[in-house]
Amino acid sequence: MSQPLVEIRNLKKYFNIGKGQTLKAVNDISFNIKQGETLGVVGESGCGKSTAGRTILRLYEPTEGSVQFNGTDIYSLSGSKMKALRREMQMIFQDPYASLNPRMTITDIIGEALDIHKLSGSKAERKKRVEDLLDLVGLNPDHATRYPHEFSGGQRQRVGIARALAVDPKFIICDEPISALDVSIQAQVVNLLQELQRKMGLTYLFIAHDLSMVKHISDRVAVMYLGKVVEIAPSEELYAYPTHPYTKALLSAIPIPDPEIEATRERIVLTGDLPSPVNPPSGCKFRTRCPLATEKCASVEPELVEARPGHFTACHYA
Repeated sequence: MSQPLVEIRNLKKYFNIGKGQTLKAVNDISFNIKQGETLGVVGESGCGKSTAGRTILRLYEPTEGSVQFNGTDIYSLSGSKMKALRREMQMIFQDPYASLNPRMTITDIIGEALDIHKLSGSKAERKKRVEDLLDLVGLNPDHATRYPHEFSGGQRQRVGIARALAVDPKFIICDEPISALDVSIQAQVVNLLQELQRKMGLTYLFIAHDLSMVKHISDRVAVMYLGKVVEIAPSEELYAYPTHPYTKALLSAIPIPDPEIEATRERIVLTGDLPSPVNPPSGCKFRTRCPLATEKCASVEPELVEARPGHFTACHYA
């Protein structure tokens, strides 16, 4: 876990939304993901988590910045070289209902990746590989001839996981893979992802809203706000000693299943609305809702600096 598998440097993704306006979805983020670890990414809806994930995989072309995968700049590749690298990096999508083609059988949904990358020499080999993948994610291989509408949400997400694993990747971006599922099914899917990581040595970028689940699955956690990473630290460290005011507010919203502790806990309620990424505030992006904000915050944007060993925060008053 010492060597970074993925290195993201000064990554930006802007969208032109017309009338001369630019939406700054991802606005200069930098971090590493080590081989075999899970980096959790949390933040409010619209903070740029999913856009960051898709830009890292080059599903969106970046506005600026670089992503190194195993020492290779993926944005410099084209044609067959980029196609070959696609095998190494896969994605599990948020909505298991929308991400599977309703007109294709499960065999064809999973087998499509095998066909594209020419990983099966015959129909029998392809069928066997699909059945093995279904078995790996806890589904009955006999169901391979069924269509997506014949499965529950949790089963469909398992199909999505099997599809991502078909090409034997090293790095998987999990884009809120449990948010569309029943609470009773969420733990099963997370436990499956952890089991697969142990078996196959996978590296995850795990994007989610559920802070408790992120703590459970992640080795380190990055907190995003309005296209920026405002804090990044080992999971236990971040939850025990949050240093950024935004992280403290997020963590204060997690209910604790002990009435006595819950009754004495201070709930941090943020004032004001989330600013628009089309016209973000000057200086610190969080200053319009921050209880610690001063004039310095309006004029000087804080850098992501090491506040404690391995614990980085972007705040003048952390």
